[in-house]
Amino acid sequence: MRLFPRSFLWRTILMILLPLVIAQVIVANAFFGNHWSRVHDTLARTLAGEIATMTNFIDEGNTDAVQQMARDIGINVSFHEKLNRPKHDDNHAHETGRLASELSKRLQRRAKIYMDRDKRLVFIDVPTRDNQIATFGTSLYRIYSTSTEVFIIWLIGSILIVSILIAPFIIMHTRSIRRIAHAANRFGRGLDAPGFVPTGSHEIREAATSMITMKERLDRYNRTRTDMLNAVSHDLKAPLTRMRLAVETNTATSDDLIRDIDRMTEMVNGYLAFARGEAPEIEQALELPPMLTRIARDAAPDKKIITDFPDAPVQMYARPMALARAFSNIIENAARYANKRIKITERDTVDTVEITIEDDGIGIPDDRKKDALRPFVRLDDARGTDTGGTGLGLSIAQTAIENHGGQMFLEDSELGGLRVRIVLPI
Repeated sequence: MRLFPRSFLWRTILMILLPLVIAQVIVANAFFGNHWSRVHDTLARTLAGEIATMTNFIDEGNTDAVQQMARDIGINVSFHEKLNRPKHDDNHAHETGRLASELSKRLQRRAKIYMDRDKRLVFIDVPTRDNQIATFGTSLYRIYSTSTEVFIIWLIGSILIVSILIAPFIIMHTRSIRRIAHAANRFGRGLDAPGFVPTGSHEIREAATSMITMKERLDRYNRTRTDMLNAVSHDLKAPLTRMRLAVETNTATSDDLIRDIDRMTEMVNGYLAFARGEAPEIEQALELPPMLTRIARDAAPDKKIITDFPDAPVQMYARPMALARAFSNIIENAARYANKRIKITERDTVDTVEITIEDDGIGIPDDRKKDALRPFVRLDDARGTDTGGTGLGLSIAQTAIENHGGQMFLEDSELGGLRVRIVLPI
């Protein structure tokens, strides 16, 4: 038997209401329980003392003093030879038990107590010395306070009010989590979840956004692997066919064969680098300007390098080799297409580092920028016809940047060419 519910909705309601109920029970028992007992003891002692005093006056025959006292304290006193009372009195009732106990201490005779709960009245019959019965009638509230009962009712009512108020919010949270679970189930089967958008609290929206990002990365991963297979079969087929034809027709020269072999080696190395991804590496504190300057000097010795770095660049934690490989691919790409100039800029904020790498080449059309980030896509018609390459440089760089929690954007540069903007968290 499960005592704890499995549903998130009922678990949340239980976690909220159970401590609330326990706290209110403790407060009611510890404080109001003692308060209720003290109040009732005080009321019972007061009324018992008044009745004992008037009984003494009755025994002394001073009925005028009894009537005057009764009027002053709001008690109705009457005398009877015989009364038609119920067979069982209310001396042991919950409301009158304390009064009966106090009367037994003050009177030398047994008093009988009767209640009219409908009218909230109490009657105390006390036998007198002249064999009559003195009946003292007063309000039940003189010996019993209902404030504690009202308070308990309010406690229960407050729990119900809290339950009604929190239920819609918990239901909304539960609905958001169920939508995430449904979308994750569809994503796991390789399907899309039309209409799925992050909703709910900030944390739930973050979880949904992260799941959408994960789905996009998995889709890109699968698409990349397919593109890689297509690229390998396409790019290697052409040089192999050319080499075979040259050998069969006896027109092959060693220079032509070596050129094709070098080209194939370059492509295979690129494919392997992309397929391997990044090796595990420990994060280290580093500053980007020295790394960027060194890479630019090695990648573009024949270009004019313009740098704009802060006087005191911020330190950030990153994997140096992976980050250097990403910037190297971007700067080498800029050096390949730049005419004369490459500009590298760093802007630091409280939470991020923004790096821009620009060239003065012909740039990339807006409708091809998204394709430029796809692996194995070469934009030779946009960036030149004799640059070669495997179309992996920007894709590898983007993967490394995203693995550092950053983003990479392709924009138009004021120099006339392409601007690559990288935003990295500190």
